[in-house]
Amino acid sequence: MTVNDILGILDATAIAGKDGLNNEVLTACGSDMMSDVLAFAKTQCVLLTGLCNPQVIRTAEMMDIVAIIFVRGKTPDETMIKMADEMGLPIIVTPHRMFSSCGLLYEHGLRGGIMDV
Repeated sequence: MTVNDILGILDATAIAGKDGLNNEVLTACGSDMMSDVLAFAKTQCVLLTGLCNPQVIRTAEMMDIVAIIFVRGKTPDETMIKMADEMGLPIIVTPHRMFSSCGLLYEHGLRGGIMDV
């Protein structure tokens, strides 16, 4: 699955990092707690979140997140959009809630991975 595929699945709009829409996505992580993202995000992961602040962009950069999906129609400010564009990080916005967004992606074959215990 690519970031571009996710746009269609989630009725989403790309607002930054459009050059990365063909990036391959292997897993997903849904969280508003960046500490959980740091602990559990996997390789080639897309991050779904309702948290809309610059820390999300910084966390995504540290974890090599493939794209950020802001749920519930949350829209990042111009500073965040500029940061993402400079990094080539796709940011997409969906009107769906977190639970529905994760469910739709799961339904289309995207998994979150098993926690290492």
